[in-house]
This record gives sequence, structure tokens and C-alpha cells, in this order.
Amino acid sequence: LRLHELGWGSKRLSKEFGCARNTVRRYLREGGVAPFKRPARRSAFDGLDDWLRERFFRHDGNADVIRQELASEHGIIIGLRSVELRVRQWRRELKAQKRATVRFETAPGHQMQIDFGDTKVWIGDERVRIHLFVGTLGYSRRMHARASLRERQADWFAGMEGAFLRFGGVPAEVLIDNAKALVEHHDPVTREVRFNARLHAFARYWGFTPRACAPYRARTKGKDERGVGYVKKNAIAGRRFESWAEFEAHLDRWT
Repeated sequence: LRLHELGWGSKRLSKEFGCARNTVRRYLREGGVAPFKRPARRSAFDGLDDWLRERFFRHDGNADVIRQELASEHGIIIGLRSVELRVRQWRRELKAQKRATVRFETAPGHQMQIDFGDTKVWIGDERVRIHLFVGTLGYSRRMHARASLRERQADWFAGMEGAFLRFGGVPAEVLIDNAKALVEHHDPVTREVRFNARLHAFARYWGFTPRACAPYRARTKGKDERGVGYVKKNAIAGRRFESWAEFEAHLDRWT
């Protein structure tokens, strides 16, 4: 710039400094060193930031599931690494959310959380897949467990009735997962819930209010999530039973 002020032209300057004449002209035009500017390029993710963010938190940061849904919903075939790089801006926020989870406590008699889990149990000489209903009272963590061979609507109702009889009463509300047998629709944005008509009738008969967990947020009913795992690992793991009746009797004694 000093030499230019003394009358040197761009051609002479380019020879003196060993650079292209256009580079000299750009420096003169900018009034100094011109930093590199990355050219704007179109991306497969253009216009999808809101969608990507929603799916990132819905799937607990699983980039591979997002990659699959990009292909199925938007027709975008792209590598996993590209998706990981695009969503990494939200990983710190997701980690902070997990660490900031607040324990939600309820008064005695207010809430029971229910859920199903499945595992395999030796009944005689056969390893049978069983479905395990677990109901947990929110205040005392008192638990009721019931095993079945299926996970139908009738099995959900039988599990709740068994819990009411064991506890000697009915809680004000029952917090359930978004099982298709009980919840017909639950909008993750508006939180509008539409329960199954038979569940409404069942709830009116027993006198409780059904509540549904936020979609894709299993820790909303973490007391019962842990309860299901506890029954699997403590009451069942490593044991064999001669018959289904013996298995049910053991589960009843353990509870």
C-alpha cells in the first residue's frame, strides 16, 4: 500500500512480491490484507435446520436414525459423518438437558407409573419370552409386578387392577407410556393426547385420571423405568422355574 502511494502500479507490485496481479488489485481495493472467504455452497440440509433439531432431540442425539429418516422422508441419501457434523452444534445442549433433569415427586396417593418390559425366562425346558407389567407408586416407590405372555390392552388393564387390589386403593392419576393399546394419538409439539375409548371407560370405573408421558421422553416416568429393570435383574435373572404357576408364585413372593 505504501509503494502504491509512491506511484507503483499493480503490474510492478505483482513482480516485486511474486503474486498475481489480481491479488495485488484485491489488496489495494480492500485497503490491506483480505482474509479468505469461503464461497457459499448449497447443502443437502438447506431449509431443514428446524426439522433436524427436532429429530436430534427426539432421537436422543442418534445421528444414524436421523440419516435414515432423511432418506425415507426427504429422499436425501447422505453419509452418516455428514449428519454427525451438521447436528454436533446441539450436542452440548442435549448433554446439559440430561444433566439438568429435575426429580419430580408426588404426594402420597397421587400418582402411579406403569410400564411393560420384556425378557426371557426358563419355564421347564423352554426359554419363554414374557411381558412384565410393573406399576410403581410415585411417593413410596411401592411396586406391583405381573407377568403375561402378551402385551395386549387386556394385559394393561389386568396389571392396573392387580396393582389397585395389592395396594388397597386407587391413585388419583396413572402415568402411562404412549403404548398403542392405550394412546391413539399424542402430538409431540402441542401435547394434545387422545386416549383409547376403552381406557377412558376403565379410568371412569376405577376413578383415576390417565396421564401420558411426553413423547420420546421416557425419563418422565423414570421411577417405573428403573422398576422394570430391577424386576428383570433381581427377581428373574439367573432363575429357572418348573411351571408358569411356580414362576407367578415366585414373582408374587418377591414383590
